[in-house]
Amino acid sequence: MLPSIQEIKARRKKLGLTQSQLASEAGVSQSLIAKIEAGTLDASYSNAVRIFEAIERLEHKITPLASQIMHAGVQHVKTTDSVGKALKLMKSQDFSQVPVYEGSHPVGSLSDKTVLDKISEGMGMAELSALKVADVMGDGFPVVDEKTPLPAVSSLLNYHFAVLVRKKDKIDGIITKADLMKLVGR
Repeated sequence: MLPSIQEIKARRKKLGLTQSQLASEAGVSQSLIAKIEAGTLDASYSNAVRIFEAIERLEHKITPLASQIMHAGVQHVKTTDSVGKALKLMKSQDFSQVPVYEGSHPVGSLSDKTVLDKISEGMGMAELSALKVADVMGDGFPVVDEKTPLPAVSSLLNYHFAVLVRKKDKIDGIITKADLMKLVGR
């Protein structure tokens, strides 16, 4: 189902395009775009499809993909590692969270929040450090395809500390909230 024809003007302006530029991309005349936006002409189905396909093509060119913002080479800990070892890695890399793997598959996560929760429950530092990561890990991070657009990744980061990025059948990168904040500063 096509979006409403009234969306054309707003989406064109959001892309920073003139009517002529959109018409060129869609293979229609500039006057057709002007008449549709003014509401003086109802577009044929085929012209509406051409215009919306052009808009969507241009929106996807502009929207960054997960592969463009991820950190390649995911550092992780194993379920069998001690919490102390995991915390050393997190401290040395200045991470607030890290994925937990079993073999080559992500199965959970360890975050500074998880560790602080255990301390708040009264667990001693020595006891916590000696535990296996599997005993304290939280849920795993969501996994997205490398071609997932930034808005979808951003939505996931509202509920998770990080998002893992898959390329083919392998985890190839990670995106955190801090990565998105860096994008805003560019």
